[in-house]
Amino acid sequence: MMFPVVTDLARDKIPVTVSCRVLNLCRQQYCRWRQQPFTDAELDEAWLANAVFDAHVDDPEFGYRFIADEVRAAGHDVSDRTVWRICRDNRWWSAFGKPKNHKAAASRRATTAHDDLVGRDFTANGPI
Repeated sequence: MMFPVVTDLARDKIPVTVSCRVLNLCRQQYCRWRQQPFTDAELDEAWLANAVFDAHVDDPEFGYRFIADEVRAAGHDVSDRTVWRICRDNRWWSAFGKPKNHKAAASRRATTAHDDLVGRDFTANGPI
C-alpha cells in the first residue's frame, strides 16, 4: 500500500496532489484512507490472528484444527479454513507438521575445497 508514502511526503511539504499523480494513486481513495486507515474487517482479522498466535505459542505442536478449537473456546467465531489461512500466511506451522526437504538443502551446499595436490602456482608476475 502506497498511501503511507504519500503521508510521509506530505510531512516533507510535498503536495498530496503531486504525490498521488506521480505515484499513480487516486487522491479520493487516499483521503478516504486517511479517515479510516484500517477497515473493520482488517481489524477483526488482526484480533483473530492475535488469538491464533497465542494458541499456537501455547501449544506449538498443535495443527490448525486444534488451534481453531482453542480460538473458538476463547470466544471467536471462526472456521477451520480461516485459521488455516492465517497460519499459512504467517508460516505458523506445527512442530511436527511441516517436513523439511533435506534433499534440496543438500544440493545447495557448496563443494568442499581440497588441497592442491599438484602444487600449482597461480600468482601473476605482473599486469597483463
